[in-house]
Parts: sequence; C-alpha cells; structure tokens
Amino acid sequence: MARTAMINARTERELKKEVEEILKSLGISTTEAINIFFRQVKLRRGLPFPVEIPNEETIAVFRDSEEGKGLTECKDADDMFKRLGV
Repeated sequence: MARTAMINARTERELKKEVEEILKSLGISTTEAINIFFRQVKLRRGLPFPVEIPNEETIAVFRDSEEGKGLTECKDADDMFKRLGV
C-alpha cells in the first residue's frame, strides 16, 4: 500500500459544495481531483493553467453574463449555428 499524507485546507463552504457537485458529475472524488492537480503541477513544474488578472472589459462581460445581460437564447444547436452564421 502506498504511503499517504494528509492535506488540510480551508475554503468557502459554497465553493466546496459547487465544486464537489461538478466533480461528482465527472465521476471523480475531491481527493482524486487534488491528486490530478498535484500530478500536473509536478509534471509541468508549475501551475497547469495560466493565472491572469482579467482586464476591465473581461470583468464587465463576466458581470453582465452573471446578471443575464446581453445573452442570446437559442432553441437548439441548429438555431445557434444559424445565428452565428456557421
């Protein structure tokens, strides 16, 4: 049996709940997700994704989408592609 080490971390209750629901839908546990993250950090010798501060335009788009502003609803994928001109 492999030796293990415990990790104790604190996070926001709602964030933990939301992330655990996503992980459950992916079929992996929080422990498995943490191990995947750690293995990727080791493999890449750094974070496995870019860490950037969004500019004001991006922040405004995030805010608008969270508030439901400027969104276009489509009936289905065909309708979406038609609206996109694809």
